[in-house]
Amino acid sequence: MPLLRQGSQYLAFGLLQLLLDWAVFVAATAAGMPAAPANVLGRSGGAMLGFWLNGRYTFAGDEGCRLGWRRFVRFWLLWLAMTALSTLLVSLVEARLGLRWAWLAKPVVEGGLALANFFLMRRLVYR
Repeated sequence: MPLLRQGSQYLAFGLLQLLLDWAVFVAATAAGMPAAPANVLGRSGGAMLGFWLNGRYTFAGDEGCRLGWRRFVRFWLLWLAMTALSTLLVSLVEARLGLRWAWLAKPVVEGGLALANFFLMRRLVYR
């Protein structure tokens, strides 16, 4: 069952990514960086880790890991779209409810996007 194996690895690696992303976001905003660039910074760190882990393990095929420049370009195009949506949502929370609520909302936002992102990664990036 590749979908079950891929889903469980994606979840485990996604939690690592989320932890890195969230920690960078909180540290950057606590140091005074605005929420939007801090979100992009956090997602960038998580993305680099995720691209490597998912290409090397989660979506690896019989031929081995699925990395390379073509997949990297597709990954970043998808990342840009997801980051724009994530940044919009986190910035809205920060603007309306404050920074501490944005810190709490970020994992919820990223978790919601992760489900759609799994199927998009599987179909568009690591095929």
